[in-house]
Amino acid sequence: MKVFIVAHALLRAALALMPTLISPLVATSPALIRVDGSVDAMGTGFSIVAYGEDRGRLQTAVAQGLEEARRLDEMLSNYKPDSEWSQMNRQAADRPFPASTELFELLSACVQYSRASEGTFDISVGPLMKLWGFYKGTGHLPHRAEVRGAMSLVGYRNILLDPSNHWVRFAKRGVELDPGGIGKGYAVDRIAQILKDQGVQHALVSGGGSSVYAIGAPPNEPGWKMDIKNPRDPSKPIASVVLKDESLSTSGSYEKFFRAEGRLYSHIMDPRTGFPAQGMLSTSVITPKTIDSEAWAKPYYILGPLWTAQHKPKDFRVFFCEDKTGTRCEWLQ
Repeated sequence: MKVFIVAHALLRAALALMPTLISPLVATSPALIRVDGSVDAMGTGFSIVAYGEDRGRLQTAVAQGLEEARRLDEMLSNYKPDSEWSQMNRQAADRPFPASTELFELLSACVQYSRASEGTFDISVGPLMKLWGFYKGTGHLPHRAEVRGAMSLVGYRNILLDPSNHWVRFAKRGVELDPGGIGKGYAVDRIAQILKDQGVQHALVSGGGSSVYAIGAPPNEPGWKMDIKNPRDPSKPIASVVLKDESLSTSGSYEKFFRAEGRLYSHIMDPRTGFPAQGMLSTSVITPKTIDSEAWAKPYYILGPLWTAQHKPKDFRVFFCEDKTGTRCEWLQ
């Protein structure tokens, strides 16, 4: 009996001590550390916010992600005369341009987007962007004859790709490719993949603020909360979304525009007409990959909700703000 009483007393004492023994272990579990960084590349800014337990490993991952943005700037920027993209624009009309495997695969994807979007995604809009003053400028209204001349150089069918040699040819002189509709999304995906490969499980990668990819979620949150800007007043949100392992890209007329003859002309060019697209204020697209969200934001903007509803993949979510009285904004059902 005495043995039982002693054993029972020891058990009660052990149970009483358990909260004391467990609580310090919970309290001293490592808190997530935040590391962030940014870099200017491809005419915009790229930023990374990342959380993890190992500061040194996190800093290394963020540094490698930013270095990837710099590397892609050397390949894809049309602002740098020595970039591979700029060299291609100068040479491909005169002779086959030997593109790197990475650039060739990206151009092949661009042609596929063009076909699927009925030509509303088209990286050959370079001559139009320059004519309308949106390349390194704020825009101006050209003459219709000038637009017709530029349109003779626009069309993704002018991009001739040789898969066996990775050669790129332009069908005529004056063709010029613009990476503005794809470069940021591609770079954001590449940066995100580097972070994942380094074991980062909680991060947000942003390309110019208009294309972002969310890895996991920040501490104590279900995901990364992102605001969609009100196109009538970009300083205020008109909707919010929570992203987790997915991307968000927005194309809006408020990003770059000018007014002429009582009308607003934005930088979102309709390659089929040679004029800025009308009827929409902004389009936001959520997809599993940033290259898809950025590439499709402009076609959906141009083609509108009806076409989008009939053609978009089931796992894409699209938010439209139409240019109507009262700014009609809603998620596509």
